[in-house]
Amino acid sequence: MQLAKLRGARVIAMTSDAKREDVAALNPDLILPRAPENLRAALGNEQITVVADVVGGPYWSTLIDVLERGGRYTCSGAIAGPMVQLDLRTMYLRDLTFIGSTVIDPQVMLNLVAYLEAGHLKPLVAATYPLAELREAQAAFIAKTHAGNIVVTP
Repeated sequence: MQLAKLRGARVIAMTSDAKREDVAALNPDLILPRAPENLRAALGNEQITVVADVVGGPYWSTLIDVLERGGRYTCSGAIAGPMVQLDLRTMYLRDLTFIGSTVIDPQVMLNLVAYLEAGHLKPLVAATYPLAELREAQAAFIAKTHAGNIVVTP
């Protein structure tokens, strides 16, 4: 969210009630429930041109359905489930672009560090664990009750 805001995007966040306060601290323009029954109605007149998804799972097709023609979907996680269904006609008739995101170009990391050093970005850290408590860190991640990153330090 912070990067999108930094680049001038209007940001709409979707989150659970338990994480709403943490998400609100990142100043999205609009916060919606994690999986509203009628996403199009919840969005009102908002036009969605990009979806950045770290969740995946069964709500995936709902997110794809609200993308505008020529929209882009990027995914960097699937904690709600890795398997989704896609009618290929949705992709090609609406000229959608799908992007997987795990490995980044080295220049992106340099830019991120510069944004951090300049104070433009502040990482959202949910918890920090020493390496000796890796099992506890994994349990916290699997519980999915955190907002932000879980950091393990050597």
